[in-house]
Amino acid sequence: MSRQFAILPSVALALSLMSLPALAGQAYTREDALRIAMEKSTTIKTAEEELVSANSQVDAGYGNAMPSIDLSAGITRIFGLDDVKNSHDLANAAKQMDAPEYDQQVMAPAVDGLIYGMKSQGYRWQSSVGLTATQILYAQGKVGTGIDIAKIYRRLKEVNLENVKSTVKYNVETAFDQLIYLDSAVAILEASIAQTQQHIDYVDGAVASGLASELDQIRAQLQLDQLKSELEKTKKSQILARNALLNTMGMDWEADVQFKGELRDPNSNLPYPDTAMANVKKRRKELVMLDQSEDMLQKNIEIEEGGYKPTIVLVGGLKYSNNKNEIQQWDAPDWDKNINKYVGLNLTMNLFNGMKTKEAVVQAKSKLRDTQIQKETAERGFRMQIESCANTLEDAVRQLELQKRQVDLATRNYDLTEASYKVGKSTQLDYLDASMTLRSTKLKYMEAVLNWNNAYNALLQATGEYQ
Repeated sequence: MSRQFAILPSVALALSLMSLPALAGQAYTREDALRIAMEKSTTIKTAEEELVSANSQVDAGYGNAMPSIDLSAGITRIFGLDDVKNSHDLANAAKQMDAPEYDQQVMAPAVDGLIYGMKSQGYRWQSSVGLTATQILYAQGKVGTGIDIAKIYRRLKEVNLENVKSTVKYNVETAFDQLIYLDSAVAILEASIAQTQQHIDYVDGAVASGLASELDQIRAQLQLDQLKSELEKTKKSQILARNALLNTMGMDWEADVQFKGELRDPNSNLPYPDTAMANVKKRRKELVMLDQSEDMLQKNIEIEEGGYKPTIVLVGGLKYSNNKNEIQQWDAPDWDKNINKYVGLNLTMNLFNGMKTKEAVVQAKSKLRDTQIQKETAERGFRMQIESCANTLEDAVRQLELQKRQVDLATRNYDLTEASYKVGKSTQLDYLDASMTLRSTKLKYMEAVLNWNNAYNALLQATGEYQ
């Protein structure tokens, strides 16, 4: 898409048609408003917190590749058991029966120990403390892929933060331009009221001297009342626009805050936005985020497919056990008796889970395709958006040219009518009509400048050049 940007004839903005009222209270420039919005906007703060979370997920992903060390401790009370005591019943019986020496010295004590060992499992109080270390050796790529997904997600949130900042800036500039337009409209209306009041004073003198009729007074007063009504309505809109801008900036309402600045001059020879779709695809943050989402979902398919593969884990640990008849009875750690040391290699592989893995893969692929469709739809939508914004900007340029001519003609008409009225060649009604027409054309021109600014900004945003 190629268009030659039209440059308007050199004209002054409506802000220069008359001076604005003196500012009261805290005054913010456009740069101040943008800076404060970047610092205080709740939308930006939310996006920043999402990025903090995404960074944390990357660190957590690396943590999955490291060994896990767990401390466990437990104590159990078993009811319905008698005291466990070590006895030598068989050894004593062997001696009394004058059994062979081997039975007395070896077999009988051994069986007594075996019986005691079996009975010791039934101590009323059983406690243990242990350390277990677990290291994943192979998990069908889930750990590495999980880290890749976390990095992609972090990049997605980085792009999202950039996009949110761009959107907030766009909203602040749009609200600022609207407020500047209303400020100028108020200034124009106030100047028109002052001019009309002067005309009423002139008519009053003419009526007193018999040079004008009461009808002239009524017509002048009607115009003054209409102007005052429009001024009141515009001031209410001005207050609402100011509050909307403060809200977009992330600030509370301030009754006496003011904003000062100018609308972008259409004659400043700004470059026409680059509408080449190949470049738009690189700049639009929404498409970049969809690209990142597509990569992330592709990785997710790999994780789900890992359900078909085995997991190998190395496990090692130390466990101290203490079993007694009473809770206050404790043994000092005895490496040979009470502490177990172990190392193990565990392999697990799912053979059947009701097709959960198969369906999880299907769902992951479906999500990927859904994102791809969204991307295709977004690209088509951006083409239409750019075309629409370009047409709107062309219309705004034509309206600017038209309204500039209207202001020139209305100004000329007002000057001629005023001169003719003062020498009695034009009626008071002609003079009022000329005054109202001039005021109306000034407001329409100012509105045309605002529309041009909005259209230009909208095209910048549509092409991804609004930063």
